[in-house]
This record gives sequence, structure tokens and C-alpha cells, in this order.
Amino acid sequence: MTENTIVHFVCFETLLESEPFMKRWKEFTHSSGSNADVIIQQSRKNKCYLYIAQHGFKSSDDLQFKFYGERSSSRIVQERIKATPIGGYTVLQSESANEAATGESKIFMFLADVRTDLNFYKETPFNGKLNIYEAYYQSCSYAYILEYFVQSGQAAALKEYLKNYDNSEMEIYNEYAHIKDTATGKKENNYVWPT
Repeated sequence: MTENTIVHFVCFETLLESEPFMKRWKEFTHSSGSNADVIIQQSRKNKCYLYIAQHGFKSSDDLQFKFYGERSSSRIVQERIKATPIGGYTVLQSESANEAATGESKIFMFLADVRTDLNFYKETPFNGKLNIYEAYYQSCSYAYILEYFVQSGQAAALKEYLKNYDNSEMEIYNEYAHIKDTATGKKENNYVWPT
């Protein structure tokens, strides 16, 4: 995602692994055009899988992002997926195009306080890149979302370093899929990164 982009974040929690989750994710109702550029990340916490979907839009598109529950297509009992829309954010700082390189992980950190001094988060002793998203709407769940790109071997150490300074919500994720142009009828591209 680049500057002049509004990124809508939706978080998911489920017992489903990647493949069954992606099949079910497509059943959620989204705004028209909202799947033109989506990056999905996966993490594991205890027995649950956590996913973050980033829906990117050009700020000039004036698109109203809507995200609804899953369409029920049968009476078969399915594994529950808890979906939580976080809100729309502008790109305040972009050091990466949001596609993690081979061997990279992402750490997402969610900061609630608008008075947060972002300089600490920009100056970590770890090599990597940082994207910072700032709340675009007043209804957003957080003031800032930080997205660190680091070598997978350094991810746990960076998370611990950040936790020692600020115990805000954060988790290590691996990219799972990058979906483009599905709503426009163009080719869908799925890229799967090793975890």
C-alpha cells in the first residue's frame, strides 16, 4: 500500500487453517470493489489462527467500505469465524510496498493513544522496515497501526523489545495471500509465502 491510499483493516479469529479460511473468507460480504487489492496475513495464537486482511483503496476512489458477516449458504454447521472491522487508515509512513520478502515476518502493533510519540517506534535497534497507518475516520478502533517488516529470526526479539516499552496489542504474522482485481473481473493472483 502506498501514500494516497486508504487501507481498511479487518481482523479474524478462527480455528480454521489457511486453505479452509480462504474459502470461507470469500463468502463474507464486502463492498463492491473492496477486493481489488487485499493482503491477508496469518498468525497462530494458542489453538486459534489470527488473520488480518488489508483492503487498499486510492483515496480518490471515494469508496464506502462495508464489511458484513458471512453469507450462510447451507444448514451445515461450520467452524466459527469471528470478524472484527478495525477501520480505515491513511498511510502516514511507507517503507515497504506491503509484500514481505522471503524469510520476512510482519509485526502488527495497534496503538490506541493519539498522543503516542512515534519516534520511539521508528528508531528500533533491528533492521527492517516500518509502515505507519493513521486513523482516517473517527470511528477507527486505534489511533495508529504499525506494520514492521523484519527477518523471521528477529521477529520474536523485536516483539519483546516493543513489549518492554509498550504493552499494546501486537502479534507476529506471515503473509498468506495477495489478491488483486477480483471484484473487477480481472485475474485473481494468490501468492502464498512459506511460514
